[in-house]
Formats: sequence, structure tokens, C-alpha cells
Amino acid sequence: MNVSKSGNQSSTDLIAPYGGTLVDLMVPNESKQSIEQKANKTLECSDRNACDIELLVVGGFSPLSGFMNEKDYNSVVKANKTESGRLFGLPIVLDTDRNDINNGDTVLLTYKGQNLGIIEVEDKWEPDKALEAMGCYGTTSIEHPAVKMIATERKSFYIGGPVQGLELPKRIFPCKTPAEVRKELPKGADVVAFQCRNPIHRAHYELFTKALEASNVRRNAVVLVHPTCGPTQQDDIPGSVRFQTYEKLAAEVNNPRIRWAYLPYAMHMAGPREALQHMIIRRNYGCTHFIIGRDMAGCKSSISGEDFYGPYDAQNFARECTKELEMQTVPSLNLVYTEEEGYVTAQEAEEKGLHIKKLSGTQFRKMLRSGEPIPEWFAFRSVVDVLRAS
Repeated sequence: MNVSKSGNQSSTDLIAPYGGTLVDLMVPNESKQSIEQKANKTLECSDRNACDIELLVVGGFSPLSGFMNEKDYNSVVKANKTESGRLFGLPIVLDTDRNDINNGDTVLLTYKGQNLGIIEVEDKWEPDKALEAMGCYGTTSIEHPAVKMIATERKSFYIGGPVQGLELPKRIFPCKTPAEVRKELPKGADVVAFQCRNPIHRAHYELFTKALEASNVRRNAVVLVHPTCGPTQQDDIPGSVRFQTYEKLAAEVNNPRIRWAYLPYAMHMAGPREALQHMIIRRNYGCTHFIIGRDMAGCKSSISGEDFYGPYDAQNFARECTKELEMQTVPSLNLVYTEEEGYVTAQEAEEKGLHIKKLSGTQFRKMLRSGEPIPEWFAFRSVVDVLRAS
């Protein structure tokens, strides 16, 4: 695979990873035993830790080669950049309550019976989580799911240092590495990334296929549908069910302009900051463009129901980062289904006086439970079958 040393893409290459080189922290098989034996401490990881370790090891977080130290953490919290000036939406940190883990330790990172890797501890500190919450999520309210996460799930100390990988977490979702995804992408073509964390319905499909027609996307472009498969909001559909819907849908549509892969990423619902994080990751997977919908990675107060971010905050923030990141955004179209012309933009439907058909999520769930037929303009039959079976 030829990768240029800048973000620019030639007619025969893929876009370069962020920082110019795709990081690979996996230890060769013949060296794994000796690396494990270097460890003088062992730390069991959370689901979120395991996602971060995997993305570090395979290069999804390139150019990072380990968990951030305190200076980089503080810099990202304050200004969404590392101390060296690299963009990052959210800090990548390893948390612990262990008082016996200190600078200079070599710690074996375990997860559900697996040895994922080791970290050479170079930094340990007690973070100001209120500052982290305000800087990263724009609020200190525990009603925000990520603020609640860092306050109640993440441990008291953060540790930083270089990581070496021993094995990747075993998952229901078979997560291709950035290198593997890149091998399957067409050289010299634009690659438009579509992020989701829920089953894909007709409107989503129309949205990401119409993105190929955007004015800033070349005609030979493809879409990478790249759902996250790590921890997400508590009321989201379980990962095992989502995985089945994606696999069935990929077989049903069989569209040569769509590539499918899964991302081992834990959602923060951080709105603008998360949009930037997703763009960096997708560039490392070979994407040149990123679709940003209204209220991208947004969330609501668990008490008042009020949105934490404006509907276009993520789009506007990501647009400010595109020049430096050397990627482009594709704003998500506001599509509606009409009786006369199928899916069109809401503006077009209004201008033409078309009749719009709607089906709310609440109605959809009731129809699923009752066995009522789901209109095919709303959901794919293969997806409905999986959801009903679950």
C-alpha cells in the first residue's frame, strides 16, 4: 500500500493517515512472551479501556503510540489539541484506582481473560474531572452521559505512556484494522465515511448514498459504512443485535459503492468534540470525507429532555477543523419521504407541495412489538426481521 507523507491524496494513493504514518503497536508473535514477562503489575481493563487499547494498537488513533500524558491530556481538554499541536477531540487516557501503580512500572493490560498489551507508565495524575467535563462536553451536569461516565465509572487516577499490543479483544463484531480496510478501498477515489450506532433504516441509506452526489465528492467515490460497536448509551439496541442488522442489510443491498466495517470505539455523545474525534479516526481508516448529520453525537438531559448541543454545532465545529485535518465534511441532508417522489429534501418537498409521510420511533417500536407490517419506505425488511427476532 502506498501512503503519501502528507494528507493530500494523489490519483493513485489513499489519503495518508493523520501524522503521515499508520501506527502499528502489535508485538511480533515471537516476542510476545518476553514482553509479557517484563510486566511487574497487572491491570484489568474496562470495556472502554479495551476499545481505546485496540484503536491505539491498530493505528486508529494515529499518530498516538500510547495513552496521553498529563500535558497532552490538559492540552486536549483545554484546546482540542495535543501539546505538539495535533488535533484531538477527546483525551485518550487509562484510568485506575490503584495506588500501587506508579511511574516506571510496566503494567500488563488484561481484559476478560485476554492479555491485550502492556503500558510503560510514564505519567500518573489525579485529573480535575469538572474541568475535563466542561472542556470536552461543554457542561458539568451529570445528566450528560459522558459526564456521568467520567464521574461515576472512570477511576480516580489517569496513567499515560507507550503501549505495546499482544492481542486484540475478542468481539461479536469482527473489527477490521485500518490497514485491512485500506487494502479494500479503491486507490485514488474519495471515501465518504458514515458513522452510526443504531440499525440503518431507509432514510439513513438514502442519506449516505446521496452523499456520493455531493458537489465536493468525486464521481468514483465510495461510502464506508462504519458503525461503532463499543459501549454507547444505555437505551441503545444491544451490539449483538445491531451487528446482525448490518450484516443482513449489507447482503440485501449488495451495493458495489458501499464498503462495510466495524469500529471498536466507545461513544461519548460529545457533540462537536466527538465529530472531530470521529473524523481523525476515519482519516486513519482511509476516508477523505465525513458525513455529519444534524445533532451529530448529541444527547439530551435525562431530566429536562433539553439538548446539550445545537443542531448544527458539530457541523460548524468540524468545518473549522477541515483545513488543518485535510479532510472534507459532507453535511447530512434533511430527507423526507413523499408519496409522489419518494425521498427528497424537506425543502424540495415544501417547494413542490409534496405529501410527506412520517413514522416516529415510538410508532415504529409499537409496530415491531405488535407484529404490524412496517412500511418498506421506512425500514428494510432484513433489518425488521432481525429486530423482531430479538
